[in-house]
Amino acid sequence: MKFVAAAPSEQPTGPYGPLVAMPELVPDALRAAVAKIAPSRVPALTQHVFEATSNAQRTSSLAPLRAFVHSWAVFVAIERIPERAARLRELERVVNEGLHDPTAAIAEIQAIREAAEAEAGL
Repeated sequence: MKFVAAAPSEQPTGPYGPLVAMPELVPDALRAAVAKIAPSRVPALTQHVFEATSNAQRTSSLAPLRAFVHSWAVFVAIERIPERAARLRELERVVNEGLHDPTAAIAEIQAIREAAEAEAGL
């Protein structure tokens, strides 16, 4: 199964649908979504936002905060649809095991990530 980008107003279709709506691209909304779909990842998100905020202040740049939002928005867009998240993990396993030519798996991983970026409005 391959995933294609949905228009930002569309929801991917599937037998179960998304676990949560795509949140606003702000730290509190992303944290709330992660708490619902992958609670074990909240500490990593909290650490990342702390580091991004510190780096933004230190460098007088919003780039670290933009990178934080991009990273976690893509994570939420993928993980909120269990079928898509499972497929991504399966493809990553294929690439990491190195038993087969990973070209097709890498291309599908890229397609999943691009669809997630589009869904998140990035």
